[in-house]
Amino acid sequence: MMFYGFVFMARNWTKDKPRLKYRLEKLKGQHSGPLSGSQGLDPMWLMIFPEGTNLSANTRKGSAKWAKTQGIEDLKHVLLPRSTGLLFCLQELKGTVDWVYDCTTAYEGVPQGGYAQDYFTLRSTYLQGRPPKSVNMYWRRFPTSSIPIDDPKEFEKWLNQLWLEKEALLEYYVLNGRFPADEGQDLKKGAAAPKGAGYIETEVKLAHWYEIGSIFVVLAVYALFANVLTKVWNLVNYGNFAGAAGVAARGVS
Repeated sequence: MMFYGFVFMARNWTKDKPRLKYRLEKLKGQHSGPLSGSQGLDPMWLMIFPEGTNLSANTRKGSAKWAKTQGIEDLKHVLLPRSTGLLFCLQELKGTVDWVYDCTTAYEGVPQGGYAQDYFTLRSTYLQGRPPKSVNMYWRRFPTSSIPIDDPKEFEKWLNQLWLEKEALLEYYVLNGRFPADEGQDLKKGAAAPKGAGYIETEVKLAHWYEIGSIFVVLAVYALFANVLTKVWNLVNYGNFAGAAGVAARGVS
């Protein structure tokens, strides 16, 4: 995960803040060359979960406790978000990111009051052949210019309102088995529905069985590079590729 740019958190803001700032500075750094993105910025996706953890029986209790201490409405389909991390990211990336994409996800096959992590595990999905029948997503996007990132209190209100809307979307899913359809924008009477309106249903699968190996390409390159460096080090310091073990073996023989 480290090789793929994951930012590991200690769940302690005093420790996490400088680490996160360092990684965000890299993301917004200007570059030049044929592979650079717009404005000299590298293309990137930064994914963040403001809830901070999975929805479960234990985290549900913690969210309810947090709602009580903050004097805000508790939710049943989602955990209440924490604004600190997301606000910090948006402030640090200000001027380099145009849109914030919001995704609300629901898994088919989870009974009301249940939790997806209890039904769809790595074991059930890959060893027992019981993955979710479908993964439903409801996407929205917001221009960063419309988000009040310069006022922490207003930003927290904005984020809490967003989560209330997520709650309503998930309640709709529970009652109807799918999210509400997107009717598109600026749809005139009699005109054809704009592209993207309604539902999009697709199957996610590998084009070729060997594509799964691409996951390990980065690790393989690092392993090969480390192996070459190790052999060079042993050759320089011990006169052989085996290192100290090779010297000891020669001494015994």
